[in-house]
Amino acid sequence: MAPASQPEAGRQGPSVEGPVLLLLPDFPPGALDDYRRRASFPWREMALFLEDDDILRFKQRVFGAMETDPLFARHPSGGDLALEEDRELTFLRCKRLFEYDFLSAPQLLANPLKFLTFISCLGMYDWSLATKYFLNAFVFGLAVQNFGSERHLELIQKILTMEIFGCFALTELSHGSNTKAIRTTATYAPDRQEFIINTPSFEAAKVWVGNMGKTATHAVVFAQLFTADGQCHGLHAFVVQIRDPKTLLAMPGVMVGDMGRKLGQNGLDNGFAVFHRVRIPRSQLLNRTGDVSPDGVYRTPFKDARQRFGASLGALSAARVAIIGMSVVNLKLAVSVAVRFSATRRQFGPAATADQNKEEGEEEEEEEEEEIPVLEYQLQQWRLLPYLAATYALDHFSRTLFLDLVRFQADQMVKSQKHHQAELGREIHALACAGKALASWTAQHAAQECREACGGHGYLEVNRLGTIRNDNDPNCTYEGDNNVLLQQTSNYLLSWLTSGPREKKRIKTPLESVNFLEDIDAILGQKCRASTVEDWLESSACLAAYKWLVCYLLRESQQKLRQEREAGRDDFEARNNSQVFQCRPLALAFAEHSVLQRFVELYRPPRTPASLRPVLARLAALYGLWALTGHTALLYQGGYFSGDQVGKNVQKAILELCSKLKEDAVALVDVMAPPDFILNSPIGRADGQLYKNLWGAILQGRHVLDRPSWWAELAVKKPTLGSLESKL
Repeated sequence: MAPASQPEAGRQGPSVEGPVLLLLPDFPPGALDDYRRRASFPWREMALFLEDDDILRFKQRVFGAMETDPLFARHPSGGDLALEEDRELTFLRCKRLFEYDFLSAPQLLANPLKFLTFISCLGMYDWSLATKYFLNAFVFGLAVQNFGSERHLELIQKILTMEIFGCFALTELSHGSNTKAIRTTATYAPDRQEFIINTPSFEAAKVWVGNMGKTATHAVVFAQLFTADGQCHGLHAFVVQIRDPKTLLAMPGVMVGDMGRKLGQNGLDNGFAVFHRVRIPRSQLLNRTGDVSPDGVYRTPFKDARQRFGASLGALSAARVAIIGMSVVNLKLAVSVAVRFSATRRQFGPAATADQNKEEGEEEEEEEEEEIPVLEYQLQQWRLLPYLAATYALDHFSRTLFLDLVRFQADQMVKSQKHHQAELGREIHALACAGKALASWTAQHAAQECREACGGHGYLEVNRLGTIRNDNDPNCTYEGDNNVLLQQTSNYLLSWLTSGPREKKRIKTPLESVNFLEDIDAILGQKCRASTVEDWLESSACLAAYKWLVCYLLRESQQKLRQEREAGRDDFEARNNSQVFQCRPLALAFAEHSVLQRFVELYRPPRTPASLRPVLARLAALYGLWALTGHTALLYQGGYFSGDQVGKNVQKAILELCSKLKEDAVALVDVMAPPDFILNSPIGRADGQLYKNLWGAILQGRHVLDRPSWWAELAVKKPTLGSLESKL
């Protein structure tokens, strides 16, 4: 998005007047002008196509408020803040966001994407702040709303006014992904109509809970529900007060503390809690999936315990969809910095002489080197531009999957079409699990590559690439370790095949992500038809290869499981032995196919402006080819590829697409980059004044020109070699 606070007219693109120019003003003139002039598409049209003017105005409002509010001022000493100072400042900023009241219920109903946009805006500024706000207002708040009932409406009001501040306590010291084995207990005592929340051992301590370390007053705590007769009814959610809102001191029986400094996001206080027979009212059970009567009788609307368990953890799908969006934000930040740096950083270049046609024997004149932007180098293009393509593809996937989730949650309010809702829920779960793994890993690899592509300057903390990398790191772990989540997706895909010969049956899902599996036999009989480099420049060749790859890995996974079971291994061991080379790549290939399929469906319809289709098509083809190269061995192993020319054509096509997209790279970044104040990277500023901005940032650092406080230690007379020998 164009900088809201920089109205200076740049020299790129056609003249634009009226509201659009106010919404998307020109960039300041500078070193990036040449690339902006060479762009093959109008960047404003792309911005309005991807995000409508309502979303763009909302982003402008959020960014503008933070830039003009002194509380959000950037501190030159940012990384030097003490942990307690960092936590305090983050909380004060979070509190201010509630005062701004950016989001209202009518706004969200009119445009649900504003929620995802808001979290993205906050994340572009600071992930500690974004996560702190998100965990209280939405994860904690939505857990109370979705798992609770009418008796919990008062809590919702207190969350919205910050009378209470919440967190979501599921993970324990000894159990994370295996949520069924959670050991915290909630035992009902009918004589006082209370639940007794208890931590049976230190291994059952709730850990890594965002907001719990210092600020949360209440927690949604997941515990095994026991009735007075000793029967366990499985995992349920309870609202437990952990601190006094007036004093922030721990409640009786609660030991709550901070996990300490982390690799990143240190403005967020992740904490732990131990409960020693803490009594809470019966009404604090969030009773959507199960309830206990005053006299201690357990009731649930679910006949199947597995369905109840799935409903209890349904919020995790929403969190995983959100993490996909968070990872995309980190992709946008890292790629924006690296591309703008590469377009302005000049190094080496072709040698030029005063006279190129010197006669033999004439004295050679000294050659002069004409430095060129490092973005002109093929190697730099190959390192960065596939991540630019991945950013656009994953961003569209994130938004569309979020809207699918919104529709699913709305459908749950309707009691009809239960089968359709169940199938939609399973499909979203599979896409969210694999999508979260794909997006978070892609962002992590991109942050590191972008850091290295910016050379030594990328290593400076002030340029933010290290912070982006560290802040993205937990996305690979929380709400499910990526490798564990991929098993959920592969299990879903395997469920569409029978254990014996495949029965002829219709495969049709609400989102149509697996419909092509109906033709698995025909697809597996195909060979690669792309015989030239030009064939691979169209995304259809990649889509055909991905469909074959998913079918091949699905069949391989099925056969591996069958072999393991025939060898006498139980289901757990059979699945465990089928992950590395079968099920894991199956889930990743399915995720990449889904991302590419949705992105292709974005630019092909007639409603897509003709001026944007070529560049979008190139982005789709580059993403598909680049991702597909990670599976080259499998494509040859299964016989889809044959001969060395296919692989060579894929490589040539990637380099050709990089060369073409190089001209559009800066404009594509301009569409997605936040204002300079939010991006907060001297080498990534929109004016392209690389060295001026970096030098100014270095000089603004705290104490950069001061002598060290321990200067006297250097001034002490050093012992001579002779004196040292005499002492020896």
